[in-house]
Amino acid sequence: MRGRLRTLAILIACVSLLGGCGRERSTSPVRSTGELPDQEVRNFVLTETDEGTPVWKLYARYAAMYDARNNIGARAVRVDFFDPRGKKTSELSAREGEIDQLSRDMTARGNVVIQTAEGTRMSTEELRFMNRTQRVRSDREVRVERAGDVLTGIGFESDPELKHYEFKSKVRAQVRTRSGGLTGPQGGTR
Repeated sequence: MRGRLRTLAILIACVSLLGGCGRERSTSPVRSTGELPDQEVRNFVLTETDEGTPVWKLYARYAAMYDARNNIGARAVRVDFFDPRGKKTSELSAREGEIDQLSRDMTARGNVVIQTAEGTRMSTEELRFMNRTQRVRSDREVRVERAGDVLTGIGFESDPELKHYEFKSKVRAQVRTRSGGLTGPQGGTR
């Protein structure tokens, strides 16, 4: 609980500092609704901590804050995920993303890739990170590559470290044999 309060205090401090960075209004609407952001910032950083230890850290080249919706829209997004000791375990990158300022849930879109420190790579076009459960989910086609093996399927859920994941349907596998050849495609789950 203390870590969550500290995170909230950091977020409030960051938002108040952003007000001093100046408001850069676009001449055209940022969203199709025609709504202009309340604030815009370049080189945006947002950190979630648990008692001072980072859980994840989001970086974006550009962010637009919409106060009425408690929403932040971001472009050129990278999220670093950390283990309980503060060691980086994986990195998510995407063309754009949205962050709910209250729940800290995130949606990443456009060439979404998670690369783990252990070498596993996941790619899709859209992925949602649920902050409360620390899980990633996608309803789209997902590709996971690990040690030469390739799994694809529709629908996916995992931890950000890609250690425990599940495909929902249309799973196909291409598995590297001990001699280095490939077998597949095969159906199944992992």
